Amino acid sequence: MGLSIGIVGLPNVGKSTLFNALSAAGAQAANYPFCTIEPNVGVVPVPDERLDKLSALIKPLKKVPTSLEFVDIAGLVRGASKGEGLGNQFLANIRQVDAVLHVLRCFEDENVTHVEGGVSPVRDRDVVDTELCLKDLETVEKRRERAQRNAKMGGKAGDEAKAELALLDKIKAGLDNAITVRGQKLNEEEHAAIRELFLLTDKPVLYVANIAENQIGKEDESPHVRAVKEMAAKEGAEVVVLAAAMEAEIQQLPEEERSGFLESAGLKEPGLHRVVRAGYKLLGLWTYFTVGEQECRAWTIHKGFKAPQAAGVIHTDFERGFIKAEVMRYEDLIKLGSEAAVKEKGLLRVEGKEYVVQDGDCMHFRFNV
Repeated sequence: MGLSIGIVGLPNVGKSTLFNALSAAGAQAANYPFCTIEPNVGVVPVPDERLDKLSALIKPLKKVPTSLEFVDIAGLVRGASKGEGLGNQFLANIRQVDAVLHVLRCFEDENVTHVEGGVSPVRDRDVVDTELCLKDLETVEKRRERAQRNAKMGGKAGDEAKAELALLDKIKAGLDNAITVRGQKLNEEEHAAIRELFLLTDKPVLYVANIAENQIGKEDESPHVRAVKEMAAKEGAEVVVLAAAMEAEIQQLPEEERSGFLESAGLKEPGLHRVVRAGYKLLGLWTYFTVGEQECRAWTIHKGFKAPQAAGVIHTDFERGFIKAEVMRYEDLIKLGSEAAVKEKGLLRVEGKEYVVQDGDCMHFRFNV
């Protein structure tokens, strides 16, 4: 679906280390070709044990996970909104992603300097948000000038411009007080009205608290981690705590050695899995499956997609010529062991154009073009 998450943060917080770990995870995923579109863009498979179980049951020739795109965005410093450092590149890149993964340093290391002089993840978040708010202010003020001119017109066009101006004034007031657009709790109609502005602080955010390996298992003892969790809770945002340097090391190990390494570190799975799943959730995404002897495959849809839209993710012809969808629940297929058994129990349903696809549906589409 071409959805991407931009990894942002100040220099030396572990941003590129995390990206490199994610990139290596993509490169080594079984049956999945890692794709580097540019040097700083990677496509990473979404871990899903349901696909693994379906493949173990069906034993297809090929297993294909769905994926997310991660973008390693240039580090930001104070003054980025005015072009300081790599500010212009940073801001151009972040404008094009769908969500933000904000890496915050929660480890002490005298060998790794901090551009702000010391470790303080909440301050670091504030530095980034302030620069993004300043850039959004520029965008809003330019749009206000146009709306002010149009508001002098008569009739419907003038009324629409006045309504737009009132909304822009509301957003500007928030930004002036360093309140991000997402923090201003706009309603659906207001969001739709400003969508084409691509405001940087309107993007959903996921925080990654980057800790040292010796902090694993003792995360809540860290005042830095606690501060990040408290900050995120106030925003209604999610936090993933991980040691990015260790995650990168794990990806360099042979596949057969990884589980032992994780167990010795007291982990059930790589932290990268939690990052990718949290990013998937952040974007409001669900997964459905197509299953057969040739291929078991996971497909990404937005929550709320109807059957023809879900079919269109496979190919536009499927949506254009949609007739019906045969649907099984993942749980039924796993429990009963085969599609034939699901049919025999009367649990295979035939659904039409108004069916809202559910997370975990196993589907066959019938179409004609």
